[in-house]
Amino acid sequence: MNILLKHKFPITAAIATLLFVNLVNHSLAQKTANNHTRDISFVQKEDQSQNSSGTLITKQITNRNIGQIKKNTSVFYSVIDEWQKYKYSVNSSRILKPGRLPNTKINFNQADLLSVLTNTKQYFQNYSQQDPAISRNGLLVTQGVTLEDVLKTLDFMITILKEDIANNRPSRLQNSNFINTNFRVIKWSAYNPENEKQKQLRITKYAVFTHTGSRTKTPKYNIPIYALKENSSDDKFYTKYTKQDVLSGIYEPGGKEFGKVEPLAYLTRTGLEEALMQGTVLVNFTDGTKAFFNVDINNGISYVRGLKATAQKRYWYFRKVDSIKGYGYNINAKISIKPGVTFAGDVLNIGLGRIIVIEHNQGGRKRLQMGVMADTGGAFLPNLYQLDFLAGIFNNQNDFNQNIRQLPEYANAYILVKK
Repeated sequence: MNILLKHKFPITAAIATLLFVNLVNHSLAQKTANNHTRDISFVQKEDQSQNSSGTLITKQITNRNIGQIKKNTSVFYSVIDEWQKYKYSVNSSRILKPGRLPNTKINFNQADLLSVLTNTKQYFQNYSQQDPAISRNGLLVTQGVTLEDVLKTLDFMITILKEDIANNRPSRLQNSNFINTNFRVIKWSAYNPENEKQKQLRITKYAVFTHTGSRTKTPKYNIPIYALKENSSDDKFYTKYTKQDVLSGIYEPGGKEFGKVEPLAYLTRTGLEEALMQGTVLVNFTDGTKAFFNVDINNGISYVRGLKATAQKRYWYFRKVDSIKGYGYNINAKISIKPGVTFAGDVLNIGLGRIIVIEHNQGGRKRLQMGVMADTGGAFLPNLYQLDFLAGIFNNQNDFNQNIRQLPEYANAYILVKK
């Protein structure tokens, strides 16, 4: 809330306004967390007029009066965490501003981008009722952008890509002039409560790693990944156990919970940690078969930023899948995603399906990369200063590290919205 103290008005009015905004933020966040069928994006605008007593007037802005949001006003947004609880408020003008892409080709694989766009739009169509969190307008509501605008953007880009692919031509979406003409380009500056000097977004990278594994426990492959059995999620027994509890053998023969879960594969400890961190693993079994496995349900323990992987208490149960999977309210609904055109990020506060372009320098030349926010993770809820780029499928960390050397650690970021 320090940002509120920067406004110049009498100290008594400042204190009164600060207390009011705190109360509004907490009450709104609590109310909306308990009622997911409503839009849970709320902002407050400070009207610089004063009433007859000289007290600064603070007005609430909701989706009903988005059109009243004007330039040069201070609009505050209530950030929520993965449990949809209020965390803090941010001044949107500090994060989002009108922008323009530089005159440079935008890089992406046309077929892969079309696939992720289509799968993301299909998720909205199929699961909006079951997953009301995706209907949030999020921080973009402070720019007058609603979910309807996001869906219109997806539809337009799908149409353009289909036409360009059918005519065997470079996509118009790779032309920055076309983008600047047909889209609102909103520059996204990082907001990091722990590093207020950070302006560019941090661009981390994730991948699917290939690991050798066994269908049965062996001296070498002795670390399990498990699936919950049908209806196991009903009694929530798995929420009692940390990752360390699971690895102690509670589900193995002789363990107190033996028989409650299904072992999918046995890996090395490195294989397990990479599978948990990346969300998907491709296992080459010693019997010559292979399969993708994706995280399904966790034990309800939050991911702790800065804590080393082996010490994290969060544990994920997996399911077999047919491709790399991104965001989804359950394993059967998850979006199929592609490397090179997918970002993981804060789907609650920035939003699922938002189109992102990152800008960085490579070899002294500007480079633009486009992708879809179609994935997330515990480290991104909330997180207004970072994106995770799906780099590909790799045999090991060395291959992965060589590939990502050409990718930036920090970049300018833009969000595209169809005009």
